[in-house]
Amino acid sequence: MLDIKRIRLEKDEVIEALKKRRKEYPIEEVLKADEKRRNLLTEVEKKKELQNKVSKEIPKLKKEGKDISETLKEMKELSAEIESGDREISEVVEGLKNLLLQIPNTPDESVPDGASDEDNKEIRKFMEPTKFSFEPKAHWDLGVDLDILDFERATKIAGSRFSIFKGKGARLERALINLMLDMHADQGYEELNVPVLANRDSMTGTGQLPKFEEDMFYLPSKDFYLIPTAEVPVTNLRSGEILDNKELPLYYTAHTTCFRQEAGSAGRDTRGLIRNHQFDKVEMVKLVDEETSFDELEKLTNDAESILQALKLPYRVVVLCGADLGFSSTKTYDIEVWMPSYGRYVEISSCSNFIDFQARRANIKYRGEDGKLRFVHTLNGSGLAVGRTFAAVIENYQNEDGSITVPEVLRKYIGIDKIEK
Repeated sequence: MLDIKRIRLEKDEVIEALKKRRKEYPIEEVLKADEKRRNLLTEVEKKKELQNKVSKEIPKLKKEGKDISETLKEMKELSAEIESGDREISEVVEGLKNLLLQIPNTPDESVPDGASDEDNKEIRKFMEPTKFSFEPKAHWDLGVDLDILDFERATKIAGSRFSIFKGKGARLERALINLMLDMHADQGYEELNVPVLANRDSMTGTGQLPKFEEDMFYLPSKDFYLIPTAEVPVTNLRSGEILDNKELPLYYTAHTTCFRQEAGSAGRDTRGLIRNHQFDKVEMVKLVDEETSFDELEKLTNDAESILQALKLPYRVVVLCGADLGFSSTKTYDIEVWMPSYGRYVEISSCSNFIDFQARRANIKYRGEDGKLRFVHTLNGSGLAVGRTFAAVIENYQNEDGSITVPEVLRKYIGIDKIEK
């Protein structure tokens, strides 16, 4: 969340920065609630000081034989006023917190202005879009024809927007996961195996709650959520902790199954593997100091790109405009892979710098060399979304006879160089 002191002292700058998001946020309500909180605290503190002062005098008055009945009556009334004031402060603080949770991160100055994803700016490209001497098939047809994907039986088991990987398809999916984890390990990331269930605090810590609750799969009996990304458990790994600056930077990677209802995406890319309710990702998370986070974002993006380069898949990198920026992010690069079936680039990874936004929610701090406590800066990126990578591989590496050439970098994992009937 945003720092309340920053909102108080730099209100105009915060409002101006949030204009890039093209939405309205309750900044004035936050300031009114904050002022009320501070006024109430001052009043209650004064009453507590008086209570302490008189409480120390009462034994003296009793010793002197003076009548303290009126004083005791006043102290009882004062105590009730303090109790009432503390309750009111708690209510105001809770209301202030709820308001702050509605306000997204401020876009960085380098984030382009724009009203939609059409205003995202291309930064660079790798390879040209794949061209074929025949009419290429979409991955949902290729996979079924080769009997490596089964959508019909997945629907029978769980409903629409679920998939089954079969035989060589399951091996190809596993090969992609292993490639990503191995490459990220070589890049200095510590591999983790984390829970795919997270509590409410963890989901709030990384910004999924309360804004995106309708997109989550929820287990009411435990008040748990199925994670939409490994970003949730991995970032919260150090929640509530104070790190030593010598520990930073921390690099983590994790493969998890992810779950999203994506309630607001009905009708969008729902065929095949692009937008399923259940999917796998290999995620990268960084905890770094406040001085290096933007440099670390560039490195993180390069690390995600390296997977596509190893697979020799055409892609491009775009920087998101303010209106397309994720709730918690101050700057995001999307990596988009070329999908012949769509005739366009499709997002396969988002690499984001959250600066101190998530760390304030999750209370992750570090002690600098000067001894002062600061919030860490958090970053994350997919390296990559496995199902989308699978789809991109079989579409871009398909042959006229319906077979798929296995990318060279995957052959040591899968043990074959071609998938055919």
